[in-house]
Amino acid sequence: MSPPMNLSAGSNGSNAPIWTQTPINTAEPSIARVYDAVLDGKDNFAVDREIARKFLQIPGANQMPWDNRAWLERVTRWLVGEGGIRQIIDLGSGLPTTSSIHEFAREVADDVRVAYVDNDPIVLAHGRALLAVDDNTTVITGDVCDDESIFANPELRGLIDLNEPFAVIVASVLHHLPDGEDQRIAAALRERLGPGCYLAFANFHDPGDPRAREIENALVEGGLGSGWMRPYPQHRMYFGDLDLVAPGLCPVNEWRPDDATRTDSPVHHLYIGGVGKRT
Repeated sequence: MSPPMNLSAGSNGSNAPIWTQTPINTAEPSIARVYDAVLDGKDNFAVDREIARKFLQIPGANQMPWDNRAWLERVTRWLVGEGGIRQIIDLGSGLPTTSSIHEFAREVADDVRVAYVDNDPIVLAHGRALLAVDDNTTVITGDVCDDESIFANPELRGLIDLNEPFAVIVASVLHHLPDGEDQRIAAALRERLGPGCYLAFANFHDPGDPRAREIENALVEGGLGSGWMRPYPQHRMYFGDLDLVAPGLCPVNEWRPDDATRTDSPVHHLYIGGVGKRT
């Protein structure tokens, strides 16, 4: 394993992005950076772009991350609007893209508080630089596999009142956890919810389409080491005894579509999501 490269503003020039001050291992891929590369972002390295290239070679795969972003936008607006939620925790938030959860939320209500959580140090550095002047948004380092440390984090608890209704969004995260661990984490998150709280999941789905195995191989065997496609029953178990918000657990493009939602995506059934409520 190559040691982390200590990328810093000093070594990259005075105009280098602030996240380059964070030590980063450029020899190993990062889930957040691979996703950024798939979305044609700039915060990634050659090792990330190689995995993204393998993923994008699969017909239709290029549309999946955009379908996910559109689902996140619709889910967030629904949670804030019809759901009345004013507190959101985004687990595995990834790198900032063209638009983010707090921006979607504040198109509906300007008093929404958002805590972003990711285990990649580049996300913390980059996110805090962008949100430095936003008192209603924070970014913390945390691993979804350790929910105790996340929900005990003083910075998160200083922003999110866990005694009041809140929503947890977990998109494109559980399919990076091994079988069994995904269900353990989903159950742990459900236990965190009090009455009126919501939990949203979205992940790769295996409906029997041969492309599901191609996508899994491109990610798991192609260098990332994770990105498993799972059948519908395993996804349904993530929600346990929560009440599913209509239309339930379905392809993300079928979850409360709006005029901008693609209806002709050739791979929409390979990525599904839903929202559950604790009543």
